[in-house]
Amino acid sequence: MEAEELRARLDSANPPRLLDVRSPAEFEAAHIPGSHNVPLDTLREHCEELATYLDDDVVLVCRSGQRAGRAGEALAGAGLPGLPVLTGGVSAWERTGAPVNRGRERWDIERQVRLVAGSLVLTGAVTSFLVPGAQLLAAFVGGGLAVAAITNTCAMGVLLSRMPWNRTPSFNPREAITRLAGDNG
Repeated sequence: MEAEELRARLDSANPPRLLDVRSPAEFEAAHIPGSHNVPLDTLREHCEELATYLDDDVVLVCRSGQRAGRAGEALAGAGLPGLPVLTGGVSAWERTGAPVNRGRERWDIERQVRLVAGSLVLTGAVTSFLVPGAQLLAAFVGGGLAVAAITNTCAMGVLLSRMPWNRTPSFNPREAITRLAGDNG
């Protein structure tokens, strides 16, 4: 679903619910007003339960659309096929000039992955002048990035999303699901 279409649906008499599957830290930094945050890893863990509270009038949101697409696949497996995904995610939403609730600015997961991967490659390359075989670190990271591209998944991103700086102290998966259930129509 394109951002302009979502804006029109949110202004209608029966607006859809928005399920934002980014990390709590990303959600805290910027999110579409009225959206509910259930991170992708939490959604996967509670997929069956979430499916009992959701209907087909839900739009899945993330930063770019990738994680929301994976959330849609998981929910389809729980009996909710075809949930729309905001094309281009919150980034596309913001480009249209639509309203965004802002909090503390944090780096998104993709940016953190680029920092860690780049740092590891640089470390492996520089260290290889002093330590034979250190270039294998760069090769390992390159292989991981290739696998991430081929499978459209990112193990490093999953690991980084579980780091303390990507969590908010106030995020409670049970409370998030309860809020979402309470907003059910």
